[in-house]
Amino acid sequence: MANSPKASGPVFSDDHLINLYYINELYRNIGTEVISRLKEIYGIDISLTSGIWGGTYLIAKPNGQARRRVWRLYSIVNLPQNSPLDKHENMEKLVAIYADVYKEAFAPYKLELSLKMWGGTLPHSNKDKLSLTMHMEDATDRVRWLRTFFVWNKVPWEESIISDTVRILKEYKPYFDLKKEPVKKDPKDIKYLLQDIIIIYRTLENACSEDFREHATPIIDTMMQAFMEGLHEPEKIEELYKMVFNNALIYGFEESLEGPFQKAGLDIQKIGSWPVEKINWIPDDLKEKLIPPIQDIFNGFKKELEASGDSKV
Repeated sequence: MANSPKASGPVFSDDHLINLYYINELYRNIGTEVISRLKEIYGIDISLTSGIWGGTYLIAKPNGQARRRVWRLYSIVNLPQNSPLDKHENMEKLVAIYADVYKEAFAPYKLELSLKMWGGTLPHSNKDKLSLTMHMEDATDRVRWLRTFFVWNKVPWEESIISDTVRILKEYKPYFDLKKEPVKKDPKDIKYLLQDIIIIYRTLENACSEDFREHATPIIDTMMQAFMEGLHEPEKIEELYKMVFNNALIYGFEESLEGPFQKAGLDIQKIGSWPVEKINWIPDDLKEKLIPPIQDIFNGFKKELEASGDSKV
C-alpha cells in the first residue's frame, strides 16, 4: 500500500512559517516514495536525489525556521541519464506520480495542490538535455505554488545546488550587466532578485577571494538587515538594487567559479553547450569548499531541533 511521505517534524508552524530542515527532509522522502510507486505500478526502476531549491535555508533561524513567510516553494530532482525516463511517456508517468505524492504529503498542512503544467524548460540548461519544470498551485493560497526542477544527472543534492548557481548567474547577469543600464522591473520581482543575490553569495562565499568577501560582505549585510526589517518600499528596493548593480557583485560570483571550471575545460558563460555528462557537475576543489558549509547548516538545524525536543530524528 502506498505511503504518504512525512518529515520528522512539522513543516509549517502555526504562524505559517516553514521549517527548512523539515521541508528538505520531506522533499527527500517524497522522492523515495515516488521511485517506489514508479517501480510498483509501472515496473520502472530508477534512482534519484531530491531536496529544497532556492537556498532560503542559508538565512534561516538556528532551528531551520524561515525568518519570514515563504510563499513560493521550490524543489530540485536529479534524474539519471540513459534511463527509461528518456522516453517521454515514462517521464509523464513520473510527473503524474510526483503530483499525487506532493498532494498527499502537503495535505496535512491544509495545502490543496494540483498540477497546472509541466514540461517547461529552465533558462540556460543544457541544450541537448534540457532541465524540465513542473508547476503546482495551492487552491487555499497558503502558498502561491510549488515548482520542481528536473535536472538530468543524478548527483548528491548538495552538488546539484552548487552546480545550479552557474546557470542562475547566467540567467541573472542581464540584470547586473555593467555594460548596460539598470533594468526597470516591478519592485516585487527585484526584491526576489535581491534575495537570490544574498543566497548566491552565501552559497559561494567560501570560494570567493578574500578581497571580494571584504567588498561584498557589508553589502550583503545591509540587504539582510533590510529584509529582516521588512522590505516593502519600492524606493528602498530600487536603492538596494542599484547598490548591488554598481558594486558589481555578479562579477565576483562569476570569478569564484570561472577558474575551477576552466581547469576542466568548461566555460561558465557557455553552460548550455557543455557535454551532457557535465550536467550537475562541479570540480572537486569547489566540492571541498562549498559542500561542507551546507552540510554544517543542516547538521546545526538538526542539533538545535533535537536539543529543543521538536524533532524525532
